[in-house]
Amino acid sequence: MIHKLSKYIPENSIFLVQEILEEHHIEIKIVNNRTSKHGDFKRLLNGSFQITINNSLNEYQFLLTLIHEIAHFVTYKQNKRAKPHGIEWKRNFQHLMLPFIQPSIYPQELLPLLANYFKNPKASTGADVKLTYALKQFDENTGKSFIFDLNEGNLFNFKGKTYKKGATRRTRIECVEMHSKRTYLFNQNAEVNFEK
Repeated sequence: MIHKLSKYIPENSIFLVQEILEEHHIEIKIVNNRTSKHGDFKRLLNGSFQITINNSLNEYQFLLTLIHEIAHFVTYKQNKRAKPHGIEWKRNFQHLMLPFIQPSIYPQELLPLLANYFKNPKASTGADVKLTYALKQFDENTGKSFIFDLNEGNLFNFKGKTYKKGATRRTRIECVEMHSKRTYLFNQNAEVNFEK
């Protein structure tokens, strides 16, 4: 299993991941990119467990997602009735991830952001705009922009439709879809195609 994963995670994390997988036997499947999620954990009909992770993630996001999903498995084994992203999962995620938050695995500029995120990890790293932005700096260039980088009034394309960026609410940005004139709320770190 670790041989299959080794090309997706930082080299210095391989031994630590191998130790976790020797303790927690679970099938890990690497899948094509899904826009709605980085990974997931599920119990299969035959009673076994499976983690899927997108093959498009950079090595730092991939490792974070892998440990996130393993924390779901550990939490389920400990307490089948625990909430998916409740306190038990948060503790397991923090415990499992702690050995990885070091400069030999993650770049120095990510370490304070990871430390802050792990004070109270959320269901998605996407909830932490600064961490998401920092992790995205290690992606291959996709030609996309973050919506928060655009100016109010800029036009952008998202899933084949053209929108105009509007006002920023507390955590979302109001955008008008140009054809229907309907207003939609976008996550601040949504990736869009800027129309120049």
